Amino acid sequence: MRRRTSLVLLNTLSLSRLPLVALFIAWESPLVRVLLVMAAALTDFLDGWIARHKHLESYWGALIDPLADRAFVMVALLTFVLEKQLTPVEFGVLVMRDVATGVAFVVARLVPRLRPVRFQARMLGKVVTTLQLVALLVVLLAPALVRPLVVLVGLTSLASVVDYAAMVWRSAARLAAEADGRLPSSSRRRVA
Repeated sequence: MRRRTSLVLLNTLSLSRLPLVALFIAWESPLVRVLLVMAAALTDFLDGWIARHKHLESYWGALIDPLADRAFVMVALLTFVLEKQLTPVEFGVLVMRDVATGVAFVVARLVPRLRPVRFQARMLGKVVTTLQLVALLVVLLAPALVRPLVVLVGLTSLASVVDYAAMVWRSAARLAAEADGRLPSSSRRRVA
């Protein structure tokens, strides 16, 4: 498969989460919604797995995939708030990491010394995304477990935000040291 065709496939897999969330809003059947959450999780897994194993990374893919993830999760969670299956506070805790990451990205684009830092997914962030998808399933299948899961997502989100902030500051310090000649440029690593 040609690289361009493969990238189109990956971006299509990512973008497929947008019609899935539209269907999530339209159908109130718990079974249909469980299947839609599982389909969204599968497309997320597949596009990530293919990209890693085929070494297919692109600027657009790195932008589309997390935005599609966030759109699916946030809209589905907001749907539950509107249907009174989640409280606004639970919603806030469940999306806290996403809001913090979005604010951090904007700040990093505005602060000159942070602009060169390359933003990439971190393991704790992936854990939070997985827990968010589990939270969607728990709301549908085991509502009594929502509150403990929200607490777990909240704690994991805090750890993820701290981890991400530390990575950004370390990367910015390393890039500044390299630019000032305090570190040889041969020591440059991919910032992640």
